[in-house]
Amino acid sequence: MALAGCLLLPLLLLGARPVSSVTVETDHLVLSHKGIGDTCEENRECQTDCCVTNSLNPQKFCTSQTIFLQCLSWRKPNGYSCTDKKECKSNCCVTNNYNPSKFCTPRTIFSQCLQWLKPNHDHCMHHKECRSLCCIRLTEASPPRCVPRNGLLAHCLPP
Repeated sequence: MALAGCLLLPLLLLGARPVSSVTVETDHLVLSHKGIGDTCEENRECQTDCCVTNSLNPQKFCTSQTIFLQCLSWRKPNGYSCTDKKECKSNCCVTNNYNPSKFCTPRTIFSQCLQWLKPNHDHCMHHKECRSLCCIRLTEASPPRCVPRNGLLAHCLPP
């Protein structure tokens, strides 16, 4: 017992930070010594085994895991530009006007992620582009436009 106390005393005197895990990779020792809030590059550097971005800044920081032991990165709030839905907190990245750029957008009350659609009388190439889901040529010489549906069954018919 005295021998164990003699071995622990030098470690305490060194002021070593707590180590959550020790692994051996290709014949060298890797210590997970960084605490929450410390900068990091890989999960294995952190005591929590969780190294993620926490803002638009690309710098990564050690953070805690969720109760399901997941390591979640910060995601963009609504209004920020995006290229993929995984970047957004709402998991919804769509165009919101005539500009082809995409933005993080809130989901509907039915949890749908809806694309922006052209209003009536805008030029179109396909029904899917229009709010009315109706894109037709009004005359043979005119380009196709988004038009409101009409008739008893709300068909896509020329006026």
